[in-house]
Amino acid sequence: VRDALAGRALPFVADPIQQLVPAARLIASLLSDIDEPINELSSAEIAVAVADGLVSLSGHSDRRKAAIDTRAVELARDYLAAHAREQTSASILEKIAGTDRFTIARHFRWAFGTSPDRYRTLRRLALARAAIESGQSLVRAASEAGFADQSHMTRQFKRTYGLTPGRWMALTAGSSRETGARAPSR
Repeated sequence: VRDALAGRALPFVADPIQQLVPAARLIASLLSDIDEPINELSSAEIAVAVADGLVSLSGHSDRRKAAIDTRAVELARDYLAAHAREQTSASILEKIAGTDRFTIARHFRWAFGTSPDRYRTLRRLALARAAIESGQSLVRAASEAGFADQSHMTRQFKRTYGLTPGRWMALTAGSSRETGARAPSR
């Protein structure tokens, strides 16, 4: 967290009881993927969220929203899109973008409204949907999209789209028959 604050002292929150709602939202968002291992990308994102949350709660929001390093976040985004199937570390993104992981995490969220890790997950889900549409099994779709296993894909799919990949497959199979396209097989 200190690194995410760029070496500044941890902010003092004088009245934390009055600030439970923002803190609760912050904690809930950080814990939304508690069943997933925390990787380097997530770790940097969590540190930035905690640091920025503490600064906000302290009432000393001296952190002015810096100009977004557009080049850095575009390089990071393009790399994540091209390598969505892979496990990308924060150190790789630091080399690609030419800046530190905390700046990447903060500026990426400002620019795209999501974290680098969530962006990669969304790219994986797009790959999985395309694989399912092409008739691949759910296991193969999960594997080819870069998910650890089918259950990991299913959790992310349901969280994002509100239904399981199996249910989505069944719904799109009906659409395929109506248009004369080949229905996906399981």
